Amino acid sequence: MVVLAPWRSLITHALYRNRSLPSARYLQLATLGLDGFPRNRTVVFRGFREDTNQLQMVTDNRSEKYQQILKQPVGEICWYFPKTREQFRLRGQLLLVSDHTTDSNLSKARCLAWQELSDAARIQFAWPIPKQPLSKDKNAFKPLYISQDRPLTNFTLVLLDPIEVDHLELRGEPQNRYLYTLNESLNWNCQQVNP
Repeated sequence: MVVLAPWRSLITHALYRNRSLPSARYLQLATLGLDGFPRNRTVVFRGFREDTNQLQMVTDNRSEKYQQILKQPVGEICWYFPKTREQFRLRGQLLLVSDHTTDSNLSKARCLAWQELSDAARIQFAWPIPKQPLSKDKNAFKPLYISQDRPLTNFTLVLLDPIEVDHLELRGEPQNRYLYTLNESLNWNCQQVNP
């Protein structure tokens, strides 16, 4: 069993204190493009994977993001909480959990993530291929039926397994900043640093 990281409870607390703001569940995920340039987009936080420090997001395996992560499985999240005026930057390894994943625990996590999506979010995975010329078929964005239990084959769970967390509290004079790093023994070190 994984020991939960000390920064995890800080994120959970920030989510709780910002719960009245729907935007608190949105974060920015940066990856490396196939051309070597950074790519950044807003994604929805889908919770922590049970009994781990992994953050869950979802994507379509037909998207550029999927191809980027497949080639360079690293990324960084930047997450700002307006009410508490704090920012978290989490850097680490990205893992794609797709229809082809053979690990049963990961496959279960993927299925659970699908089941927890809203109907509107699930339908988007039946839409035409992302970033292609707009489909002229008006019915292309209105699928007839989407199972709530079984994920579509292009649905992919994305896990960020952090190795470094930078927590900045923008309140106070001076502001407070803490750097959490995962060491070789898989223990977290925390150091207060200059803001």
